[in-house]
Amino acid sequence: MSMIDKIKQMLKGHEGQAAQGVDRAGDFVDQKTRGKYARHVDTAQEKLKEQLRRPETGQGEDEPPRAH
Repeated sequence: MSMIDKIKQMLKGHEGQAAQGVDRAGDFVDQKTRGKYARHVDTAQEKLKEQLRRPETGQGEDEPPRAH
């Protein structure tokens, strides 16, 4: 089980709150950097929220499929 799958399992049922946390963290970074990296922060926020919406895979993305 990958790290992201473990995090998704812990956040199950609280996806909305997790997405709000991602947004707040991005806003904090934008504030501290005065928006210098806003485009990159926005991209990272969207990718993270996308990962939180995906169903659990049971294996890491870097791991090849397991033979049974």
